[in-house]
Amino acid sequence: MNARVPASAFDDAKALSELTDQWDRDIVPQLSRYIAIPAKSPLFDPLWAEHGYIDAVVRQAADWVLAQNIEGLHLEVVRLPGRTPVIFFEVAGTRALAPGQSAVDSPTVLMYGHLDKQPEFEGWRSDLGPWTARYHDGRLYGRGGADDGYAVYASLAAIAALKSQKVEHPRIAGLIETSEESGSPDLLPYVEALKSRLGRVELVVCLDSGAGNYDQLWLTTSLRGNVTGTLRVDVLTEGVHSGDASGVVPSSFRIMRQLLDRLEDSATGRLLPAQFHCEVPTERQAQASETARILGDELFRRFPWAHHDCAAPGGLTLPVSTDPVEALLNRTWRPTLSVTGAEGLPAIGNAGNVLRPYTAFKLSLRLPPLVDAAQAVQQLKALLEDNAPYQAKVTFEGAAGASGWNAPPSADWFAQALQDASQACFGAGCATIGQGGTIPLMNMLSRGFPQAQMMVCGVLGPRSNAHGPNEFLHVPYAKKLTAAVAHVISRLP
Repeated sequence: MNARVPASAFDDAKALSELTDQWDRDIVPQLSRYIAIPAKSPLFDPLWAEHGYIDAVVRQAADWVLAQNIEGLHLEVVRLPGRTPVIFFEVAGTRALAPGQSAVDSPTVLMYGHLDKQPEFEGWRSDLGPWTARYHDGRLYGRGGADDGYAVYASLAAIAALKSQKVEHPRIAGLIETSEESGSPDLLPYVEALKSRLGRVELVVCLDSGAGNYDQLWLTTSLRGNVTGTLRVDVLTEGVHSGDASGVVPSSFRIMRQLLDRLEDSATGRLLPAQFHCEVPTERQAQASETARILGDELFRRFPWAHHDCAAPGGLTLPVSTDPVEALLNRTWRPTLSVTGAEGLPAIGNAGNVLRPYTAFKLSLRLPPLVDAAQAVQQLKALLEDNAPYQAKVTFEGAAGASGWNAPPSADWFAQALQDASQACFGAGCATIGQGGTIPLMNMLSRGFPQAQMMVCGVLGPRSNAHGPNEFLHVPYAKKLTAAVAHVISRLP
């Protein structure tokens, strides 16, 4: 008998038990193998095709998906010329179709993840490393496990949980890319090429986001955009004796400071140009207040401050704002500038008394969700390059941008499914949070499928430290999140 049971019969406890076993027995070992492969995103490994690491993680994930023998699953590794590959899979729905309706025209769940990684970074603990997986106390350490290699494994495990209980489910499609950490430059061509096969997307499940704590399900309600590029100031063709030249030749570093002063108030961190700001919606302000109530001082304590007492107001070092609501809005709805790299500065041990010929900074400008990144790229370039101090040679090159995202209103069924899933799997209600990072796909999907509900969640909770040293995946949370995903999919009308 292959009779299907209604979605209302989905047994959360049974699903969580089975998923816990699968994570311990199979998924953690698979992710340990994945962590060992330095599949850096093309931005950080221009020779990615020759090195073969991205192909290796794609093959590993694709082979594992096929080995699950999920009924009705079809998988294809799609390759467009000159682009990083994507995994596309689809699982036939088990619900009856309306008269005259084709499978691809039926309500579809789209599951998203990525397999490319950030570079190694420095500062890993002596017993850890970016390409060496270590599983300790429920945490799987290593680069990429939490951001976002686990997503494809969790997605298929959630589908398997539905299949195990023979619960009716809609058609499910999956898109796993390999250029996300480079700003997803290859994604839009694939979305266009696969659009007819993606179907009528009614629910998007994206597991590339974060969590305010590990005690409940967290729904991401907004994402910031980003503009990156290299700002370079040249004043000389070669270095010269600083005693001979200083006071005559302007310092490239001082000119760099003047240029950044056009952009940022160095005393407060506030971005000065009005065009990089937007009004914060009333609903998001109210959600920030509720999130601040839930998280309290943990909002500050989650970061690895140099002075360990500094996370609470009155400690040795203060955050930008000690008001939790303002801090949340700063990291989600306000623009911020980070200098993420530098050139032209010798290591201290090699720094002689030389006036350096140039200074170059890699800039990362986080944009509010409603600011258009393409316009911001052009505005930022003009702001930095025009009317250079001392008529120095100033260039802002390699600029790229990705717009942010503001979630659509939650349908009644979706809001209820999230609350029920969080209560069943975590024993607490679902909470909402804006994220300061960027997932370029979300803006694309919201434009392409305006009717879709967006389940944007993730395992990047306190101290998980994606992109930095000692990144870890909180496995107990991942197990519960996987079960919650299965629950929500089963509720799609």
